[in-house]
Amino acid sequence: MKLKVFLAVFACKLTIKLLRLLGRGGTAIPGKIALRICPDLLFQLAKDVKCVVVTGTNGKTTSSRIIEEIYVKAEASYFANRSGANLINGITSIFIENSTLTGKPKKENAVIECDEAASKEVCRLINPAVVLVTNVFRDQLDRYGEVSGTLENILIGIKNSPRAVVCLNSDCSLTASIAEQIPNRVIFYGVDVPIYKNPVSEVSDAPHCIKCKHEYEYSYRTFGHLGGFCCPDCGYKRPEPQVSVTDILSTELSFTKVRVQVFGEDDVITINLPGGYNIYNAVGALAVSEAVGFRRMLAKDAIASFTCGFGRMEEFDLGGHSARIILVKNPAGANQVLNYLAGLSAETVFVCCLNDNSADGKDVSWVWDANFEKLADMSELIPEIYVSGIRSGDMAVRLKYAGIDEDKLRIFDDYDELIDAMKNQSLPVIIMPTYTAMMDLRAKMSTAFGGKEFWE
Repeated sequence: MKLKVFLAVFACKLTIKLLRLLGRGGTAIPGKIALRICPDLLFQLAKDVKCVVVTGTNGKTTSSRIIEEIYVKAEASYFANRSGANLINGITSIFIENSTLTGKPKKENAVIECDEAASKEVCRLINPAVVLVTNVFRDQLDRYGEVSGTLENILIGIKNSPRAVVCLNSDCSLTASIAEQIPNRVIFYGVDVPIYKNPVSEVSDAPHCIKCKHEYEYSYRTFGHLGGFCCPDCGYKRPEPQVSVTDILSTELSFTKVRVQVFGEDDVITINLPGGYNIYNAVGALAVSEAVGFRRMLAKDAIASFTCGFGRMEEFDLGGHSARIILVKNPAGANQVLNYLAGLSAETVFVCCLNDNSADGKDVSWVWDANFEKLADMSELIPEIYVSGIRSGDMAVRLKYAGIDEDKLRIFDDYDELIDAMKNQSLPVIIMPTYTAMMDLRAKMSTAFGGKEFWE
């Protein structure tokens, strides 16, 4: 076994070095090679590492970055899969990067973003100390199927994590239901009040009770199916969170200030990113901090100072004006970008980049469930809309049906031309790409305007 571990680790480290010299990420392929040599390698590498696993449909990367910043503030020894390679191959690669040739860990802790479908196997192998579940939304139906399948994968992963403290979103009726099916200690987190004054109307991914199938009633909604749900038939309702946002104090262009209650104690925190969905990411990370045992003030400082993950509200200077990239994968994510746009008071150029590669999901019909009609209501503040990506034509058709004036639309088949167009006008830009579109466009923007490699 020791020889297999050595050979697998050596092969992976060598492959990573070669791929990085070629300018490629080296995040997944090296792990795949290593697992061919030693199939239970991840189990061997993780035995002496205290892991936090972050899973769920939306918010994994940003939540992980906030948790990372807490570890930084604590001066703790840790590593993380910052590249977003969150399947078993990528996770194995990052463990190998942070181990010796004999498989001994170089650091004591790990913050691991994990794909929902992969979580059942990853959790079994690394036996995490904490699991954070962000939410469950409909996402990539061709891969995940309906939300019930995603929820089942996450549940299996948690059942494979017998020692974990589990942090669950109390506002998500799907996520919250996990608590009754596990023996683990659970910390609920949530938002006690509406987030948006005039939110977009949305199609709920969980309109009916997970227990008795009766339609939920809500005392308030934050977005999607999240909020103060209650089943009037069987009584299943939102659990009381131990870590919660009790008031939205201010929402600015680059940050949000909220009042929180943490195990009965009140405080005010500043979240170093705008957008209502980032409120959930911050309060979820705060719950993880409580589970690990960090000082509360340390977590508060981290939430106020962390930097966003690549493509998640990431900002580029185009020379006199800025561009923000906000990755989307599904209707819920797209609607939150539209909510963010609706809160802006200055003119903005909006960019949609739609791909249908396997990492994006082959089925792009989800764009018809996102409320792009909201853009027509903001027509005075959005003078131009640029469209690009493999399925740019489909995106343009969706926007036309949403009531967008055709004269406002410009379609770009080439990302270099798109970048030139964004640079050569003077307004700030909001870019909403799917995953592979984000990766390709971001690489070109990093070269043109400066930026870190995605794995850094």
